[in-house]
Amino acid sequence: MKDKLLCPSMMCADFSCLEREMLLLEEAGSDMFHIDVMDGRFVPNFGMGLQDIAYLCKYAKIPCDVHLMIEQPIQYVDKFADLGASILYVHPESECHPARTLQKIHDRGIKAGIALNPGTGVESVEPLFNLADYVLVMSVNPGFAGQKYIDFVDEKLEQLLHKQEKYGYEVMLDGACSPERIAALGKKGVKGFVLGTSALFGKGRGYGEIIRELRAL
Repeated sequence: MKDKLLCPSMMCADFSCLEREMLLLEEAGSDMFHIDVMDGRFVPNFGMGLQDIAYLCKYAKIPCDVHLMIEQPIQYVDKFADLGASILYVHPESECHPARTLQKIHDRGIKAGIALNPGTGVESVEPLFNLADYVLVMSVNPGFAGQKYIDFVDEKLEQLLHKQEKYGYEVMLDGACSPERIAALGKKGVKGFVLGTSALFGKGRGYGEIIRELRAL
C-alpha cells in the first residue's frame, strides 16, 4: 500500500476540458479524485454538477470520493452510490442522525467517511468513528478553494492519529495542503491529502512532475 494518498480536488480542474484533465491526472499517478458537492445552504457555495460527477465516476480509472457538503445527505446516498462513488463523506452537523447515514453508506457497499469542519471537536463526534473508514479534517472553512490553512486543526489531527488504532480509520486532510504540510503531516501519519491550488493546480508545471515530487516527500 502507498504511504500516502494524493487526491486531486476536481473542483480546481479546468472544466473546459474535463476529460483531458482526468486523463492527465491519472497518468500523473493520482490515487483518487476528490469531488465536492455543495448545496448553497450547508456551505455558501455550489459545487460540481451531477453530469460532471457522473462522467468522472463512470470513466475514471481510479476511485472517486464524494464530499457531501449538503444538508440531509442521507437523502442522496443512493444517488451517489448509483453514480459509482467509492467513498462518501458526510458532515455530522448536516443532519440529526449521522450514524444512520454512515450505516446506509456501508449498506450500499461503499466506504463511509466523516468530514470535520475546523470548529468541530473530536470528542463531540467520537462515537461515529465506529462507523468511519476515513476521517477527513477540514483545515479551511468548507466551500471555497484557495483559503489560508487554519493552524489550530493541527491539534485535532494529533487527537485523531492517537485514536486511529482504536477505531481503524484513515486520517485525511482537505484544505491548503501545501508541499511543506504534506511532508510534515505525512511523517506523523496522515494518510491522504486533497490537492488543490496550494500544491497542484495552476502551477504552470506538469501534473506528473508535481505528483512525483509530492510522493517523494
